[in-house]
Amino acid sequence: MRNIFLLTVTGILLCAPSPAQNNPVSAGDSISDNAIVYPESMTEQLSDLLKAWQLDLQDAEIECRRGQNIHFHDSVYTRRLHSMPSEMELSFNGVVKKYIEMYADRKRDQVSYMLALGEYYFPMFEQALDKHGLPLELKYLPVIESALNPVAVSRAGATGLWQFMLRTGKGYGLEVNSLVDERRDPYKSTEAAARYLKDLYAIYGDWNLVIAAYNCGPGNVNKAIARSGGKRDYWQIYDRLPRETRGYVPAFIAANYIMSHYADHNICPAHPYSPAVALDTVQVNERIHLEQVAGVLDIPVSDLRRLNPQFKKDVIPGDFKAYSLVLPFEKMYAFIDKGDEISNFQRHQYLTHRSNTDGYLEGYETSLSGNSTNVYYRVKKGDNLSAIARRNGITLNQLKSWNGLRSNRIGIGLRLIVGHRKADPPIAESKEQVARVSDGEASGGAGTMNQYYRVKKGDTLGEIARKNGVLVSQLQRWNKLNSTRIGIGDQLIVGVREVTVPTATPPDEEEIEYSRAETRGGGGSIISSYLKEQIEKTEERQVTEKIEDRTEKE
Repeated sequence: MRNIFLLTVTGILLCAPSPAQNNPVSAGDSISDNAIVYPESMTEQLSDLLKAWQLDLQDAEIECRRGQNIHFHDSVYTRRLHSMPSEMELSFNGVVKKYIEMYADRKRDQVSYMLALGEYYFPMFEQALDKHGLPLELKYLPVIESALNPVAVSRAGATGLWQFMLRTGKGYGLEVNSLVDERRDPYKSTEAAARYLKDLYAIYGDWNLVIAAYNCGPGNVNKAIARSGGKRDYWQIYDRLPRETRGYVPAFIAANYIMSHYADHNICPAHPYSPAVALDTVQVNERIHLEQVAGVLDIPVSDLRRLNPQFKKDVIPGDFKAYSLVLPFEKMYAFIDKGDEISNFQRHQYLTHRSNTDGYLEGYETSLSGNSTNVYYRVKKGDNLSAIARRNGITLNQLKSWNGLRSNRIGIGLRLIVGHRKADPPIAESKEQVARVSDGEASGGAGTMNQYYRVKKGDTLGEIARKNGVLVSQLQRWNKLNSTRIGIGDQLIVGVREVTVPTATPPDEEEIEYSRAETRGGGGSIISSYLKEQIEKTEERQVTEKIEDRTEKE
């Protein structure tokens, strides 16, 4: 009797017209398609997903007792889908049934873990969808897009929870480079996906077509509409769509069903033993490695990677812009308090990107070790240990001891420690002096300002160039050097920059000091010469103007 009643109610529901479509699809239509291609997320192995999710099977507790899957009559699936409080049309047919059975049978363990992950991701998705006035059911789109894997990459190159292609992601403001991929950022990619879905709905006005266009692109959906004679119903253009997209909307409907009715199929969420952790973000405006943060704040680097999947190489490149770093709330203030300690923690081990390598070209290089600096030399053709030791003012035994050498044999290209000295801070005592000025008017002119440095014991031309961010060839050109040899006490030009020379007025005290600095080494004052030249030019111009005025009057 009960079964007859259910069938009667189902028949009434199926005969009732749908407000969203002129030609509704019912269970009786019995759509089936053996040629569809399943979404890639459904073909992933659970072991691979667990590794990507960074979850441990052994650390899971089951809140309810698992049992065998329960299979229901088609009328039950139809009624449950139709009764869900959804703005979107969640209809039932044979293809949808295949996906429901796949989730409930073969993928039930995967569903169990996605339910646990959903407690973290779904509130985030709902907030963005609600902000843009979109149906909250769209929060299940990443279930079929990526299986809630933020680092998922499809065969076509789509990346992240929402599977953005590179061009589309950049078009919606997501940064993608060698170190950062914001398609993998749960917050930013969700915001971008909400905007993209909103734009698609403005085009089609039908959520099934929107979901299809999200999968295969608006171009393919438009082609399917055109080939079907202008029909704008997903199920009526179904056969005109790409094979993978045919199963995309049914998979989305099945995901909505299983995430709402998992308990009816004896599926339980898998929860880690550790309780939920409150999170917060801090802004990072310098280059640091996640291993540095983990080492100082005592956080497993795997947790940092899980919370910040957008940093592809574990490096936050905060040199020129600030990046958000997600941390457990209790670690946020520790990060702020220990910022310098984190920045300096094993920096040379984790951040190996060198800013200048001129020392290698010159044969010399330096390496910091605590408060001291190792001076290195790379062996060239014709070198021997005795000559290298003599040139660097050390003994042969010292050279062999520092480099762990047991014999005098060395090979070309070998990197040798040839000295130690205290690490110098960046050049601070350099002086700037006006070097030369181009011809200008009395009202002022353009010129260049030289920056000088006096050579100390242990300095090399390559090291001085590195500290000042210039090339050795530039130092040689500025200082008219034919080789890399320099002497202690030499004053070298280490930088040149453009300046504007003031009007031709008597020099003030500061300019007099510059003049004195120039004349200490012999020669006349450049400032004085410049001013004298400007005065002479002004006088010549005045005479010329008087002659021209007189000529015009005549």
